[in-house]
Amino acid sequence: MTEPKLLGEVLRERGVSRRAFLMYASCMSSLMALPPSAAAAMAEGLAKARRQSVIWLSFQECTGCIESLTRSFSPSLEDLIFDFISLDYQHALQAASGEAAEDARRHAMRDNKGKYIVVVDGSVPMGDGGVYSTIAGQTNQQMLAETVADAAAVVAVGTCAAFGGLPQAQPNPTGAVPIEQLVAGKPVINIPGCPPLPQAMAGTITQILAFGKLPELDALKRPRAFFGESIHDRCYRRPFYKRGQFAKSFDDEGARKGWCLYELGCKGPVTYNSCATTKWNGGVSFPIQSGHGCIGCSEPGFWDMGGLYRPLASSARPLQRVVPIAAAAGVAVGAGTALLARKRLAGASQQGDKT
Repeated sequence: MTEPKLLGEVLRERGVSRRAFLMYASCMSSLMALPPSAAAAMAEGLAKARRQSVIWLSFQECTGCIESLTRSFSPSLEDLIFDFISLDYQHALQAASGEAAEDARRHAMRDNKGKYIVVVDGSVPMGDGGVYSTIAGQTNQQMLAETVADAAAVVAVGTCAAFGGLPQAQPNPTGAVPIEQLVAGKPVINIPGCPPLPQAMAGTITQILAFGKLPELDALKRPRAFFGESIHDRCYRRPFYKRGQFAKSFDDEGARKGWCLYELGCKGPVTYNSCATTKWNGGVSFPIQSGHGCIGCSEPGFWDMGGLYRPLASSARPLQRVVPIAAAAGVAVGAGTALLARKRLAGASQQGDKT
């Protein structure tokens, strides 16, 4: 069998210049908040790497995660990331179907044993023996167990895969569970979001390829480069919050002036993601900039938090109490455990009302 070519060789054959390659590495390093020197190291690491076999499984999901990745607008991101990896199985993109598709998945598993990465979007239904979602005669649980057995790592993309998402929302009729709950003995990276940012998905795989190791993760196994700060920390409306200027409805004078959407249910203070800096559609905008508060989609249990229509607390000024309350409860600051944070915020509000 011929030894696979290095990525550097493949990209040169496809007309990708060294300058374009370095620009891509610089872009990825910047997105991941790495020092400037990391760009050269990333470019060198990628040039010496071989194309990474990736098997992408889709379970209880809406296809929004892969749609998000294919609609990326970063410099040459879409073209380069698909040059870097060998996407050997993906329901929405593969040309093969039926037995041919499953043969391709198992062939990739055999040829890349111990080296391939499994990307999963969607939760796994466990109720009634897993009958609520089956593929090629296998339940999602069976396919996941078979595929990850010889994988090097597992990347759960989207909130459904990372935390259960919408399928796990109350009353969870299918018994949906996140991927991490079913994977043992393999490193798991969670990249939540509904959908997740394409840069977070591509950047994570790029870092694994370039440096041969997993990125630094937070308490919920999310890459800190993309989930290290809350939406509120980086939101351009935060000065209005500090001045106590809040929109009271989506069409009032405050909303038209761009005032803070906290009192309208914005979950930015307890949501950890890089939407406010990376943004969507080539850096054009993100929900809050478009006048729609953050719904907390990258946090556990976000659907049951009520989206925009259930404010975090009745008071508009409980934020100063978030850190000490979370710390007293033993919650790592930055972990972004949304349900617990909501309870703590509500408690802080009640205490403030009494005083």
